[in-house]
Amino acid sequence: MPNLVEKTGSRPPWVGLAAAAWVQIAAGTSSTFPLYSAALKSVLGFNQQQITILGVACDLGENLGLVPGYVSNKLPPWAMLLIGSTSCFLGYSVLWSSVNQIIHGLPFWLLFIALFFGTNSSSWFGTASLVTNMRNFPMSRGPVAGLIKGYIGLSGAAFTVIFSVLLHHSATNLLFFLMVGVPLLCLSLMYFVRPCVPATDNDPSEPVYFAFLLGSSILLAAYLVMTTVLNEVFTLPSILKYILLGGTVLFLMAPLAIPIKMTLFRSKRSLPDNLAKEEGEKEPLLIPSTSASNMGTLFEGEGDGDGASEMEILLAEGEGAVKKKRKPRRGEDFKVRQVFAKADFWLLWFAYFLGMGSGITVSNNLAQIGFAFGIKGTTILLCLFSFFNFCGRLASGAISEHFVRSKALPRTLWMGAAQLVMMFTFLLFSMAIDGTIYVATALVGIGMGFQYLSISTISELFGLKNFGINFNFILLGNPTGAAIFSALMAGHIYDREATKQGSSTCIGPDCYRVTFLVLAGLCGLGTLLSVILTVRIRPVYQALYASGSFRLQPQSNGH
Repeated sequence: MPNLVEKTGSRPPWVGLAAAAWVQIAAGTSSTFPLYSAALKSVLGFNQQQITILGVACDLGENLGLVPGYVSNKLPPWAMLLIGSTSCFLGYSVLWSSVNQIIHGLPFWLLFIALFFGTNSSSWFGTASLVTNMRNFPMSRGPVAGLIKGYIGLSGAAFTVIFSVLLHHSATNLLFFLMVGVPLLCLSLMYFVRPCVPATDNDPSEPVYFAFLLGSSILLAAYLVMTTVLNEVFTLPSILKYILLGGTVLFLMAPLAIPIKMTLFRSKRSLPDNLAKEEGEKEPLLIPSTSASNMGTLFEGEGDGDGASEMEILLAEGEGAVKKKRKPRRGEDFKVRQVFAKADFWLLWFAYFLGMGSGITVSNNLAQIGFAFGIKGTTILLCLFSFFNFCGRLASGAISEHFVRSKALPRTLWMGAAQLVMMFTFLLFSMAIDGTIYVATALVGIGMGFQYLSISTISELFGLKNFGINFNFILLGNPTGAAIFSALMAGHIYDREATKQGSSTCIGPDCYRVTFLVLAGLCGLGTLLSVILTVRIRPVYQALYASGSFRLQPQSNGH
């Protein structure tokens, strides 16, 4: 990684976290697909399986982050945000031109690629935000990952409010906003999302600050749901709609309260030495031991025939002056190829793949599921799913952080518990009982949110050095699951049932009943894998959290 100038002090990391919250709200462009998928179907004449395949393009673009993950150790965050903004503009410009009928007759494969590039901006935005903030707050990885991924989960509700209030339910206006508005917002925040010198001790104020962020983000989520429901159920005057939209902006400004408070009310607590020093005067990461200081003398004697004795070298190794080359242990920094050789990594990947693949099948087909259940307007369903998905992401970080510190319980335990709930939820979906679709949609959203605990888990097991590419490889479970379970299975079953009804649109519980039963079985398997992984890594967590907080490993200068 290039030698970036790291900001020192206690405020810059919190300013960066606030900026990252805005970036993540803007990054959830793939969550808007149900809002314009009907326009794609009607204007361009696609069938349901083609729409489902375009949904896979959304998932593939959002989660194919291997390139952003790799270059996160090579490029500064601002460069990654610039690349993401360019990708967003280029991809959505093609879709906007096509739906607005400025360009006619574009082939299906070109629209697939355009949608991939448009949503792939989310990978660049998300990797820049998550990697930077995980390194800025290495002692609070659970809350940071929960907040960062929580805000992108909330973006669906935020875009729904913008779609209803500002864009007047227009698919072409929404695509134009994604093409222009999202890149401009992320470009304006480039300077603030940046690496900072992290504190390596426990700040007693930090849990209070994260509790504030947790509370304010929950209030934001509830406010977005309330605004959407009011706008859909009642005919509100335009001025009231814009006032409600202004309230959303105010809630989004809440994370800035922390650095503002730090500025106005400076803490009396002394800063750590590494923050107090001026740039260019940083302490060395490793202090030479007694043996290290004597190594020059030991080896200088070789020319005179008085080489260092084997015992002296062994003593030096014991004190850390000379390191024997060994494979890293879980909890230390792994190289990418070393991660792929670990059974724990693949257990985590497949558990995540089964849980997220099942949930994404519902989210990608939410509009059609709602219509099949007799719900004509899916705006409330989408907002409900987004709200509870956000709650799941946020709650998973807070709950797992409490139990990992107090009981050293691996976070994967909660992934398995969430998939168990999802299994019963899919069975509830298959029964098609009147009114249960809202409850089932909320439970699937929560369950999906808990699966993002894999991000914190992989940083704890395999370190932060190659965290960018490691967690992006985990996220490949999303598009893989979407391709297999949504496009190949759910889309095919839907079109088959629609053909039986003599229409291109399927109505009734049979449209997705078989799909829901299969998804229930997949979540059952995912629960089993999560339990196996939890048993395997419990001793690791007992060692990492033996003192009640994470045992921070020494990091290299370039992170």
